[in-house]
Amino acid sequence: MGKPDTRRLEREIQHTSRKLTAVQNRELWPLDGRERRAILAAVAGGGIKAARGKSTGRAERSIDTAWSAAETRLIAEITALQGERTRLVTEAAKAKAAKKSSRWW
Repeated sequence: MGKPDTRRLEREIQHTSRKLTAVQNRELWPLDGRERRAILAAVAGGGIKAARGKSTGRAERSIDTAWSAAETRLIAEITALQGERTRLVTEAAKAKAAKKSSRWW
């Protein structure tokens, strides 16, 4: 048995890593709809509070919470993908070892 085909998983891991980097740079494109709505609602609410001369502390905390939730989600995705890749490699190694041990000379 040859090497396991992990190209798809490696590509997904790289793509998710790029998304994580973008979220850490506070870019909106990698966010899902729920996270995007939460951030934009907090920005709008904070803008209204700032225009009225009131404190924007709650809006800032809400924005920080949404960004950290997005980071946590992407880190969990990367971890799951890496675990799946490890599982595939392990299965291929077991199959190769079983194939070798089943032969005799």
